Amino acid sequence: MTGATASQPKPRRAYFGIGSNLGDRLGFLQLAVDELAAADGVRVVAVSPVYETDPAGGPDQPDYLNAVVAVDTALTARELLRIAQAVEAEAERVRTVRWGPRTLDVDVLLVGDERIDEPELVVPHPRMAERAFVVVPLADLDPEWATRMPPGRDSVRPTRLALTAPE
Repeated sequence: MTGATASQPKPRRAYFGIGSNLGDRLGFLQLAVDELAAADGVRVVAVSPVYETDPAGGPDQPDYLNAVVAVDTALTARELLRIAQAVEAEAERVRTVRWGPRTLDVDVLLVGDERIDEPELVVPHPRMAERAFVVVPLADLDPEWATRMPPGRDSVRPTRLALTAPE
């Protein structure tokens, strides 16, 4: 990456929330980490521990595995959203029921200090501060979030599972 241009911000820290509750849940999370690491303009710098969590809303469904991935990037939040959607497509995610089960969910949580409020993209993620399954792993990577823990922390259970971050 070279220096920032007028249309592209300088590199900053961004966070993705990843979750899966269908099929090879850990495999889909690892796919997300690998695909994010392979994306042009994205450098994965840390991956949280993996947590098992109760589903939030939606129909009756299996428990989720959740984690957060920290990246350094000069890409815009919109560009990161396109990457997240491509990663979900790679996992053959099907969107049928709102908050329904999924092979892989990849959410853009934070992109530096960027703030966006559009129909297809809101950054910071609009409900992240209310979701323990996001804040608990995010606090593992950014201790500032440990002081903002929402209710429901008991529904976020540590696992012995781990994701491999790129070298």
